[in-house]
Amino acid sequence: MSTPATRRTGRRPRLDLESYARLGELADYVVPFALRLACDLRLADLLREGPLPVAELAERTGTHTRSLCRMLRALACRGVFAEHEQGVFGLTPLSEVMRSDHPLSFADSCPLLPFDVRAWSALDHAVRTGESAFAKVNGEEYHDYLARRPADSARADGAMRGVNTLHLRSVLPHCDWAGVRTLVDVGGGEGAFLSAVLARFPEMRGILLDQPHVLEGAPDVLREAGVADRCETVPGDFFVDIPAGADCYLLKTVLPGWDDQRASTLLRRVRAAMRPDSTLVLLEAVLLPGNEFDLGKLIDLHTLVLTGGRHRTVEELDRLLRGAGLRLQRRRPTSTLTVLEARPADG
Repeated sequence: MSTPATRRTGRRPRLDLESYARLGELADYVVPFALRLACDLRLADLLREGPLPVAELAERTGTHTRSLCRMLRALACRGVFAEHEQGVFGLTPLSEVMRSDHPLSFADSCPLLPFDVRAWSALDHAVRTGESAFAKVNGEEYHDYLARRPADSARADGAMRGVNTLHLRSVLPHCDWAGVRTLVDVGGGEGAFLSAVLARFPEMRGILLDQPHVLEGAPDVLREAGVADRCETVPGDFFVDIPAGADCYLLKTVLPGWDDQRASTLLRRVRAAMRPDSTLVLLEAVLLPGNEFDLGKLIDLHTLVLTGGRHRTVEELDRLLRGAGLRLQRRRPTSTLTVLEARPADG
């Protein structure tokens, strides 16, 4: 019996076992789930001094010994951890990065978040409709859900702090804030990124704007960075009001959380707050053309699932900026995010 592929090409497709195996690897969700739980359990920290029996790891993490062993073996066969002898596990170069004291620690970046997992189970809804899968399965929009659940919000903020570590190293050297006296971080979370900027520029003052429940952890973050005396926290809704008259405004991965209409509204609010000589800095995972690997395209799908928003190409961002009365002046790609600078079009 002929198959559709045979009828189209006149020949049978070759038996490509390598492609089949590769697809199986890409489709796997065993390792991602296990890896995230290993981060939550801080297994790499427990193995910092050397290999340990799984029974000891289970006791110290409050887990079931045999089940933990099965998870560690699954990760070890992918190069995350190593079984040195039966039931005794240690670190590998991959799991070293999972240590909380590593300079680029992965430990907080990828927690196992049940509300995220539920959202991905409705990916088909997002792809069929363009709507948030998160709202479909959780009954409310992502930001509203977190506002009502402080514990979940804190875990989501913790994941963002982990990602910020990488962004700080890759992006800060490409941002020109010399001479900026006041920087407003719009939707800046608990202030990890703003704290790093203020620490680098001791003459600068900061204003951190976000929802009240998000800002609850900000005082500790600012105090730990030694910049609390130079940073004001402003609880509020950036779609309603943004502090006016600052030298520079920062939107770090904020626009992708919203559709074009809401993103345009936000940019117009920022423009209304700016002086004619103020600068807007966007830090974005700008989508690239072609088929080469682009982390931004993976993050873009995650954004669709969580909020129904989207990441954009530089041309799409330029159109949004112009529609809000802003002019894109400079663009600097980095190894993670792209730095875009805009000024008022009539400035």
